[in-house]
Amino acid sequence: MRIGVIGIQGDVSEHIAATRAAIEEMGVRGEVLWVRRADAARDVDGVIIPGGESTTISRLMKRHGLWDVVRERALSDDLAVMGTCAGSIILAKEVENAGDRVVSLGLMDIAVRRNAYGRQRESFETPLKVKGMDEPFPAVFIRAPAITRVWGDAEVLATLGDDIVMAREGRMLALTFHPELTGDTRIHRMFLGMVER
Repeated sequence: MRIGVIGIQGDVSEHIAATRAAIEEMGVRGEVLWVRRADAARDVDGVIIPGGESTTISRLMKRHGLWDVVRERALSDDLAVMGTCAGSIILAKEVENAGDRVVSLGLMDIAVRRNAYGRQRESFETPLKVKGMDEPFPAVFIRAPAITRVWGDAEVLATLGDDIVMAREGRMLALTFHPELTGDTRIHRMFLGMVER
């Protein structure tokens, strides 16, 4: 199994470390790659779009040819994709309060509102009940978006108050928090299970 982390901006090294730990814990053979160019995105089984700044990520994915490759492969069910924080914005079919600054991949039947939880200084960690997990997940929210609506085949996996903070559709996973900033690899293992399918 080959997993790529889109490495143009955001929590790249943290996702690489968390994914490597998850692969080891699952006892599967695999490698994790830093993906910056389109050719590398053609050669992985799953890709993680990390947190960061959604306008920058979308612009750089376009510039480096990643946008087209990821979108085409995901639409043909040839690639599993996980987007965290800004990555969930990139996956959404609808992005609220972004104007024309964010060009999303338009892959998941979700609407996302940018910066729903305020500024960086208003960041927080909270135990989060995630569908399919026995124990709460220690979710870290940093300038986090919120999923405001799901439809079609998208399924809600976690909420925080009235907000949806994690959703799944087919082999795509969107979460508005940062699982890579904890020592808990359960969400990365969930994603690897989607890649293995």
